[in-house]
Amino acid sequence: MQNKLFVGSLPWATDDAELTALFSPFGEVTSARVMTDKFTGRSRGFGFVEFANEADAAKAVAALDGSTLGGRQIVVNVARPPKERE
Repeated sequence: MQNKLFVGSLPWATDDAELTALFSPFGEVTSARVMTDKFTGRSRGFGFVEFANEADAAKAVAALDGSTLGGRQIVVNVARPPKERE
């Protein structure tokens, strides 16, 4: 599953809609979510974007990794599977 991307160093004001708008020029975005703190609801500064296919995800990584959003340089790469908790 190489079509799910991790997006880090997001500005605190970034929301799901802005994330979708940023990535949609590269292909069909099936989901875009900024992760939030479950108690405060405040952004945690990262999120995940999922594309319909791997080719579009690869184009987005190539174009957006290291780009600037809201004055911050963002990190975009293929999401790794979560580690199992012990």
